[in-house]
Amino acid sequence: MAGKSRANSRTNEGEMTFLQHLEELRWHIIRALAAVVIGAIVAFIFKNIIFDHIILAPNNPDFITNRLLCRLSDLVNVPVLCINQNPIELISIKMSGQFTTHINISLVAGLILAFPYVFWEFWSFFRPALYEKERKYARGAVTMASLLFIIGILFGYFIITPLSINFLGSYRVSDIVTNQINITSYIGSVTSVALSAGVTFELPIVVFFLARIGVLTPDFMRKYRRHAIVLVLVVAAVITPPDIFSQILVSLPLLLLYEASIIIAQRVVRNKEKAEAAEAEAEAAAERAAKEKAREKAKAAAAEREAKERGNAEAAEREPGISPEADAAGSEAKAKDEADGTSRNDNPDQSAGDPVNEKE
Repeated sequence: MAGKSRANSRTNEGEMTFLQHLEELRWHIIRALAAVVIGAIVAFIFKNIIFDHIILAPNNPDFITNRLLCRLSDLVNVPVLCINQNPIELISIKMSGQFTTHINISLVAGLILAFPYVFWEFWSFFRPALYEKERKYARGAVTMASLLFIIGILFGYFIITPLSINFLGSYRVSDIVTNQINITSYIGSVTSVALSAGVTFELPIVVFFLARIGVLTPDFMRKYRRHAIVLVLVVAAVITPPDIFSQILVSLPLLLLYEASIIIAQRVVRNKEKAEAAEAEAEAAAERAAKEKAREKAKAAAAEREAKERGNAEAAEREPGISPEADAAGSEAKAKDEADGTSRNDNPDQSAGDPVNEKE
């Protein structure tokens, strides 16, 4: 029923009004939310997998990142790299704290699971507004956006999260203060780091569209490259242990992502300039073709006039005693006489009645 009503809501010209666009957007949002809810229900059911093997795993010394860093610390003789060997003790200070946390984590997991479909729904809404050329350039946007988001989530979960837990969980302003981490605070940190990394990895997609509409240029990104490097290094220094290896481990992928975005912006601008040049060349060629056609038409008209004048001259040479003007006047008189004779033949009663009227 909903699809039928949306199909009938279009105008006769195939266009949609503002309210009809809102109706269409509402259905896209409803379907996207439904996908998130379905993913959240699945995550809610598999509680043990979500919490024991995913959310709480980076706090465990047996987590893959913690084990690899400990092996690396033994090889390079840098003990500070061996992180999270003393798991943080988590507490819950509210009666409904764990149940609320369960619901929140289920919703976040549902969003991550349903992200490709959610992005596809919104892309399906905006795609008809693009020109055919823009659709061609944006082909594969859903696949690339989903892939980059998943890579960002994995990077944030396996790399940044263990380093953040080790730094934030062991940091003390004084030995008198003991850390008692609330489960809500721990899970909020883990999910925020993972989601932030996923959104950050969407930078090439954002740069692509901004470069397409002319808002962002590769020259601008090159100009502020130093600022971006400083910002990335500062963030990496805050969330990692005080060693150069951990900072490089976090900052290098982000810097490579920034450089890749510059290359994407440069390619987009180059393709845009080529397309504009080709379009200008096509318009110039069409204008030249129109001028050539008009020139050929003028030549044909001149040739026709010349042929007509040549025919009149030849006719004048065949009858030298009669000028072309007199010949034309005689032809008109002859045509008039023939017309008068035809009119008299068409009215016999009037012709027969004329003598009677004369006698009277």
